[in-house]
Amino acid sequence: MSSHSDRDKEKGKGRGPEIVSPAEATGTDPESSDPRQGEEAAAGSSGEIQKLLGEKQELMDTLVRRQADFENYRKRVEKERHQERHRGAESLVEHILPVLDAFDRALAGPSEGANAEYRKGFELIRKQLWDALAKQGLKRVESVGKEFNPHFHHAIETVETSEHADGVVIGELQPGYLFHERVLRPAMVRVASAPESRPAHAARREN
Repeated sequence: MSSHSDRDKEKGKGRGPEIVSPAEATGTDPESSDPRQGEEAAAGSSGEIQKLLGEKQELMDTLVRRQADFENYRKRVEKERHQERHRGAESLVEHILPVLDAFDRALAGPSEGANAEYRKGFELIRKQLWDALAKQGLKRVESVGKEFNPHFHHAIETVETSEHADGVVIGELQPGYLFHERVLRPAMVRVASAPESRPAHAARREN
């Protein structure tokens, strides 16, 4: 028994150290470590990242659109409120115009004697009223001496005359007004018209 064991030991000494492969050390099968599996895992991770980036960009685009929609809504509401205030002021001013007309008619009357004191009071009140309306954007239409403009003037009468150019406003029956450069009421006016030319023999018969 001992001699047999000694021979085995002698054989082991002659063979040298035993070499172990990495696969044997880790207990894995060399055929199972396919490089394609790593590539597929990397590709899957890249796909997930691209998907997340796409979702993030989509959310950012949605946020930008929502902010733009809200800003447009805010501006539209602000504009509508401004227009409502403007229409309210315009309606009020339009209803006050007859009061201005009444003051103008009263001031056009005689100013002698006892009327002089009343006239000063009317002039003061009329000026205060006009200043308040002018601050809101009311302006008077220029008429007399200006060329007739159908946008600003309403012709009540045409007068044949050679003293004024044809189509010039020579009289104002009722003043017109602008509110924020928009015609609130056209002026009622008289317009000059050039005399019609008559045949020479008709003129001689008159002489």
